[in-house]
Amino acid sequence: MLEARGHLVRQLRPRRVPQLTPVWLILPAVAYLALFFVWPLGVMVAKSFTDPHVGLGNYQRFFQTPAMTHSLWVTIKITLVSTIVCAVLGYVYAYCMVHGRPAVRRALLVLVALPAALNLLVRTFALQVILQDQGLVNRLLRDIGLTDHPLSLIRTPFAIGFGMVSLSLPFMIYPIYSAMRRIDPDLMFAANSLGAGPSAAFRRVFLPLSMPGLAAGSLIVFVTGLGYYVVPQVLGNNGSDQFISQHVAHYENDGQWGFSAAIGVILMAIAIGIIGLAARVVRVGDIMRSSVGGQ
Repeated sequence: MLEARGHLVRQLRPRRVPQLTPVWLILPAVAYLALFFVWPLGVMVAKSFTDPHVGLGNYQRFFQTPAMTHSLWVTIKITLVSTIVCAVLGYVYAYCMVHGRPAVRRALLVLVALPAALNLLVRTFALQVILQDQGLVNRLLRDIGLTDHPLSLIRTPFAIGFGMVSLSLPFMIYPIYSAMRRIDPDLMFAANSLGAGPSAAFRRVFLPLSMPGLAAGSLIVFVTGLGYYVVPQVLGNNGSDQFISQHVAHYENDGQWGFSAAIGVILMAIAIGIIGLAARVVRVGDIMRSSVGGQ
């Protein structure tokens, strides 16, 4: 009887489920990255050194071609200016979100989220309609009497910068807003109680604590802006002020895979250098927490 009862207890006892180790859990993500990121990246780097001939010919051709170096300079210059404009506008916007009333905060969040939900190509063509000679901006300027003739806004570096700012601004606002939300309001009250005025408290307390969010947003906007293709292709011109990404597409369509890959490798090296420089100035952990985290 006792043996039968013991056997029944062993049968009813829940079986232990084998636990998967963390290594097995990350294998799908590793396989995905290896297949769709590492392998194409390796093929691109290899082609830059082997197509059409083995060596550094593609890189020598790039730096010996004035049009290529000029396009690289135009890309960096417009992207840098757009990042600075996004940083100023995004910081003010995020500050209003943090210190505004709940209704104002929700409205500002919706205003940021709605444009970001639209397709990039759709938003770019909408900007083309707004900036063209008979577009909304020129009609508004004529209606208020500021100009008699339409301004040349489209197909200019201004149009490219305007498009990049409008499309990249949410990526600046969210990290700054996340960093500002984590700042304890009591710190500002403590600074005021110790004799610091509003401007001094902001400059010495609030601004340094929000810098990781500003650094994260600036890094995201600048690195992604270097690879923009749709914006300069739709809003810019096809002359001397082309973005470097337009040359990548042009030489790839022309069958010059090696030279196109070399341009991509140079652009990637610049992006990695910017990230490495940012890591030396601001702690990487602070940047990641500001770009991902929140309260």
